[in-house]
Order: sequence, then structure tokens, then C-alpha cells
Amino acid sequence: MGWSTEQDGAAAQGGPGAEAAGAGPNEGVRARPPVALSPSRASDFMQCPLLYRFRVIDKLPEKPSAAATRGTVVHAVLERLFDAPAGERTAAGARAMVPGEWEKLLAKRPELAELFAGDADGERLATWLAEAEALVERWFSLEDPTRLEPADRELYVETVLESGLRLRGFIDRVDVAPTGEVRIVDYKTGKAPRPQFAEGALFQMKFYALVMWRLRGVVPRRLQLVYLGSGDVLTYDPGEADLRAVERKLLALWEAIRLATETGDWRPRPTKLCGWCDHQAHCPEFGGTPPVYPLEARPADGGGALQGRMEAI
Repeated sequence: MGWSTEQDGAAAQGGPGAEAAGAGPNEGVRARPPVALSPSRASDFMQCPLLYRFRVIDKLPEKPSAAATRGTVVHAVLERLFDAPAGERTAAGARAMVPGEWEKLLAKRPELAELFAGDADGERLATWLAEAEALVERWFSLEDPTRLEPADRELYVETVLESGLRLRGFIDRVDVAPTGEVRIVDYKTGKAPRPQFAEGALFQMKFYALVMWRLRGVVPRRLQLVYLGSGDVLTYDPGEADLRAVERKLLALWEAIRLATETGDWRPRPTKLCGWCDHQAHCPEFGGTPPVYPLEARPADGGGALQGRMEAI
């Protein structure tokens, strides 16, 4: 499980999001309790509390991922494409931006060069760049950039709920209609999920909708997921009841995180995704031992407290 675009953006942002990025070595980094929740970290905890601990508390390093890195490059192209006048936003021009965005990313993160270690003739890199170019070109069959003038791109949002819970994240694109209706758009370089898993995919979008509602007082009219890997567009029109339900879920999730932070009780949750986890050497499910817990912990009130809270989320 490698670097995500949210992690990359949070680290670049510095203060507001750096502690939630969960990236980079833990050497010389003082551990501290989490102070905010982002969509990716919320998903981490729901997937596996121990994974959340490794990323947020221990800040264990993770190997670069070719797929995630390709996604970062594609996102950068689709963001910067709108710097050009509408008539110059062409598929050919966007494809031509891919190598340059890769070079910019590599300059910021030299460790990404290891993705193509041993690729003396550059064949693997050329294939990887071609795949990124194909994803960019596919986007033009799903949306027409000559008819779009985004209000915001790669928008960092942060708000504090009445409960005191701080929510933050990066939104790929925000469109605002002349009538004031808001559309939140997120690009995905993978394939669209099966219908039975669509709710999980929409969780991130509802998270952003809640933040925007609390920030601007307007419920977004539409949430739109653009899947470049399969050429699908998933849309959802939320209402206040939807967003209140998301808020309740996030409050319960944050309470479970708070309890785990205080007790040091971060339990692994084995799933099929474990095979792609970078932290198997530290995971009890694979015979590993987690690092010494870097925060002061108190005994839990009951052995099943955390597990019960997780099952209720």
C-alpha cells in the first residue's frame, strides 16, 4: 500500500496536513496523537486499525507504488491543463504534459527513481508513461475541458465540527454553476467498483461534501467520481440527511481512534488487501512485531471495547 495523492499533497502543504500524511521515515520524528481526520486516514482505520497506527502514529516508511505514482502524475496533468485557455485544452497537449509532470515529481521525490531501478534501456519507464498518457486521453472521452472552468483545483479544505473534530483533505476539482450549484469531482485512475461496493467509493466524496457544507453553508448539488481506468463516471446527489449520517459515522470513528490512541490497542483486521501491505514485517498476522508504542498508553476498560466500537462503525 503505497503513497496516495492525498499523502503527497498533505506533505507538500506542511503544517495543516503534514502530521496526517503518514509518509516518510520515522527517524527523528516525535510521535503525537492524531489531531484531524482525512478521507484516506478514515478509510485506513476502517480497513485496519493497525495500518492506521503504522501510518499516522509510527509514520513507518512505505515503498513507492508505480500505480499510485502514475495517479499523482495524471492528477497533476488534469489540474494544470486548465491553466491553458479553453481552446488549447486538447488531448494531444495533455498527453505531452505527462513526461514533464513526471520529471517534476521525480525532482521533488528522488526516491521514486527506484521504481525503475535496473531499467537500463528505459523500456519499463516508457511503458509506464504511455499508460499514464492513455489515462489522460481517456478523460477527454468522459468530460469536455473546453466547456469547464473549475472554481477550484486541488483545493485544500479544513473545518472543525461542533464536536471539535477537525476534518481536512484535498478536493481534485470544484465546479460552480452560474446558479451557484456546486459539483465536487474526483479523478480515479483505477476501474469503477462493482455496484455493491459503490458506497465505499462514495464515502470519500460524502466526506468532502460534509466539509464543504460546513465551510460554505451549501450542500453540493452533485458528487462525481471519474474512473479513468474503466471509462466510467459515478455520480451521486447528496442531501442534508446523507451528510448528517456521514458526520455521525465520522464522530463514532474518531471516538474509536481516540480510544485506540489512549490505550495503544491497535488491532489488525485481516482482509484480502493484506497481501499488498508494506508493513507485514511489523504485523502480528504475519508473525511480525509492531514497533514499541511511542505514546503513553493506559489500560483499556475492557478487552473488547475497541473491537465493539469498530463493529458498530
